[in-house]
Amino acid sequence: MDVLKWIAQLFEEYGYGVLFFGLLLEFIALPFPGETTMAYAGYLSYAGTLDFSKLVLLAFLGTTIGMTITYFIGKWAGLPFIQKYGKWVLLSQDKLQKTQKWFQRYGYWLIFLGYFIPGVRHFTGYFAGIIALSFRKFVLYAYSGALFWVILFLSIGKLFGPQWDVIFHLVELYALRIAGVVGFMILLYIIYRWRNFLISWLRKSEKSVKTSNKDDTE
Repeated sequence: MDVLKWIAQLFEEYGYGVLFFGLLLEFIALPFPGETTMAYAGYLSYAGTLDFSKLVLLAFLGTTIGMTITYFIGKWAGLPFIQKYGKWVLLSQDKLQKTQKWFQRYGYWLIFLGYFIPGVRHFTGYFAGIIALSFRKFVLYAYSGALFWVILFLSIGKLFGPQWDVIFHLVELYALRIAGVVGFMILLYIIYRWRNFLISWLRKSEKSVKTSNKDDTE
């Protein structure tokens, strides 16, 4: 059966639950076309069949719960367990090595960006747990990345309607670059909105340093 027809049939039979459980299982590394499903769900929202806000909430919960489960599996079971049993959930040695290389390149930001890298996002949660990354830092990167990821792909269907599949393939092809550009624009917007606070904070920091240097000189 064609993947899209299969997804459409799942939504007809199970509704919103498809998105939640599908994404949760995908991040445990079981085969599920998460991005395609989100884009199609967005299209169903465009058509008036499903509510967009509910889709965002359920997609976010499914993704973050799945990621959190993998984080604790990695933290409690460790690398030997993943190497031995990972093949049963499609976590091959090649994927582990690929994730390690990407992690060396992007550091903790890989947890945020990994959603947009095929073959990597399924392992970032496990790897964060394996290296014993603090849970607070994991949540910061993983949950913010999840929100960005689900809104982006749900919005493709919501905004472009019947043409969603054309835009989806373009976004899928250049996902990492698009994520980087959009992320940079969000950062610029945050800096602009909080510019007065940042300027005030920098001035206070500068005065504090000058006072400290003056005391040291005396």
